[in-house]
Amino acid sequence: MNPSGQVAVVTGGGSGLGEATARALAAKGAQVALLDVGIKNAEAVAADIGGIAIKCDVSNAEAGEAAFEEVAARLGAPRILVNCAGIGIAMKTTGKEGAHPLDLYRKVIEVNLIGTFNMIRLFAVRAETQEPLDGGERGVIVNTASVAAYDGQIGQAAYSSSKGGVVGMTLPVARDLARAGIRVCTIAPGIFRTPMLAGLPQDAQDSLGQQVPFPPRLGEPAEYGALACHIVENQMLNGETIRLDGAIRMAPR
Repeated sequence: MNPSGQVAVVTGGGSGLGEATARALAAKGAQVALLDVGIKNAEAVAADIGGIAIKCDVSNAEAGEAAFEEVAARLGAPRILVNCAGIGIAMKTTGKEGAHPLDLYRKVIEVNLIGTFNMIRLFAVRAETQEPLDGGERGVIVNTASVAAYDGQIGQAAYSSSKGGVVGMTLPVARDLARAGIRVCTIAPGIFRTPMLAGLPQDAQDSLGQQVPFPPRLGEPAEYGALACHIVENQMLNGETIRLDGAIRMAPR
């Protein structure tokens, strides 16, 4: 699908991977709606790229429905969805304070996994009613997992579970939506220079980057955005999870 002239929804679009993807899609001529709970950041990015910002908790059904209605009213029906919204915690299954709090585990699953599926279902039910483009294509969905889905480290039980779920849903959802001409892929990034890592001292960032076989550095959000755009543009990419990680395989800690 050529992004030019199409409406794209990017969750978590106010920072990090989502911001980079929103900018990349806008540069290719897409009209971008940024969905984020951090609305101030999203508004700043939207103003810079000529898009719109909508406050949305992706894990909430009603908030998601309202956000997609607003996108349609202001920009038109979206044909591109990139799911970048997510949270992470570092906590062992048991520790000095006892068992991992179930509410924290549930929260990570709700945002990262259920939130991703919530956005998928609300996007797809709208995209499947659109007129088909070249090759019968009606929409493209790009999800964000993590190498933690495969190489979860100590303290990542909740995060790895949520991202493993995103990987696991990719093929069945792609199969579900194939009849409608909607493609689904997932990107599993490695260690990227997101706002969380950018707050670390430079020597700590450099040390993390040196763990990557090649290139021995942190990934740049723009590299994620470039891959997301390529997935949108390459019609044969469907039902696949792509590791974007410089060949890193995470150690236990």
